[in-house]
Amino acid sequence: MKPTSMAGILLVVLGVLALIYQGFSYTHREKVFDVGPIHATADERKEIPIPPIFGGFALAGGVALLVMGARRRE
Repeated sequence: MKPTSMAGILLVVLGVLALIYQGFSYTHREKVFDVGPIHATADERKEIPIPPIFGGFALAGGVALLVMGARRRE
């Protein structure tokens, strides 16, 4: 498989995932205070949104790479 086609497939998959999930979240553990033997932590959930336009661009770019890869083979 040519590198152009592999990159196209990867972009299509990432574009579809970005359109479906529209972001991801993670949990960050943070120390609230630390005094002697007493420790307190707090879990903070953070979200990173991915605008749908990025998913659309990735999808369109992947399709374009797949078309270019198919034309070079012929």
